[in-house]
Amino acid sequence: MTTLAPETESQLIEAMRWAVAAEQPLELLGRGSKRGFGRPVQAAHTLDLSRLSGIVSYEPEELLLVVKPGTMLADLSAALAERRQMLAFDPPDLSPLWGGAAGAGTVGGLVSAGLSGPRRLKAGAVRDHVLGISAVSGRGDLFRAGGKVVKNVTGYDLPKLLTGALGTLGALTEIVLKVLPAPEVTRTLVLAGIDGAAAHQAMADALGSPAELAAAAWVPAGLPWPGLPPRTPCVLLRLEGVAVSVEARLGHLGRLLEGRAATAVLEAEDSARLWAELRDAAPLARQPERAVWKLSVPPMQGMAVLDRIRTALPGSIGWLDWAGGLVWVGLPDGDARAGLVRGALPGEGHATLMRAPDGVRATTPVFQPQPEPLARLTARVKAQFDPKGVLNPGRMAAGG
Repeated sequence: MTTLAPETESQLIEAMRWAVAAEQPLELLGRGSKRGFGRPVQAAHTLDLSRLSGIVSYEPEELLLVVKPGTMLADLSAALAERRQMLAFDPPDLSPLWGGAAGAGTVGGLVSAGLSGPRRLKAGAVRDHVLGISAVSGRGDLFRAGGKVVKNVTGYDLPKLLTGALGTLGALTEIVLKVLPAPEVTRTLVLAGIDGAAAHQAMADALGSPAELAAAAWVPAGLPWPGLPPRTPCVLLRLEGVAVSVEARLGHLGRLLEGRAATAVLEAEDSARLWAELRDAAPLARQPERAVWKLSVPPMQGMAVLDRIRTALPGSIGWLDWAGGLVWVGLPDGDARAGLVRGALPGEGHATLMRAPDGVRATTPVFQPQPEPLARLTARVKAQFDPKGVLNPGRMAAGG
């Protein structure tokens, strides 16, 4: 196996053109922290992008950042924190879920995998914060799209198209990101002892109120969560902003939800620790023997979907994020049981296999199978950007 490790954009173009001319497929990697996500790549050579690293420009007053893909996310977060700013989509650190060290991910890997945390409910997904990209296609051509303003033109919205494409459409060289001020205060209202339809209704009522939630989740009894009463299901409602606003909104929620459950408020550090556990799927990272699914469903269907899986597969564990729209599920062992999991979804849901042994991921549709018209469109887009199939072949679909 050959490893190509370009240090400049021109070297990356040269490496890609060699791969295209020789018809040699490449596995694109940053630090390899997300190698366990998607299907195993079918490539004999590695394109190591970790040396394309560093902040190109940062304009705190304009809330704009240009960064190279190999930049460590931990380093970028620290630089933003110095100016009391953040990536508002709450990027998760799922490296431990795939057996790696915490803090090992890169910005390019984050964008390529399209990973968002609990604040997605309020701030939107990764793709909503990627304003521009530079990349090298599977033709060996450099292309740039977007910029430092939110502006779309006719044709492909390339920043959104490459976000979440897992390196199958191009190798990123620069990313333009929108950043936002970090909140002055964060608090979490805990509703303890609430389950089922009552939990769903509490989250829906809180979201429909003027409280402006930053995140809403439900966790079951039986999993240890920092700051929460043991063996007690809880609804978690996170509020952020300036202190006087947060206190007023907490009071409003308390009155709105009065009598439904025992309540408590987690202060800044305890709140941050709890939401980091949820964001990073920490309970599942600590149980590596389990196959892990991430399900996207209509919010009011989340509990029913989780209950169907837990009933069919005793020993399964899981919780709800995004007010019920995201369901994390850990199965009893490494068998993905895709038919059973996808069979538990409502018609409009979809399921992504987040972790399983290599052999299981190689034979299981990791991503929700697409309807035929959408699959044909996806194939045409792939052919436009990577006609020789040199970019991460097999990562998203068998033979692709």
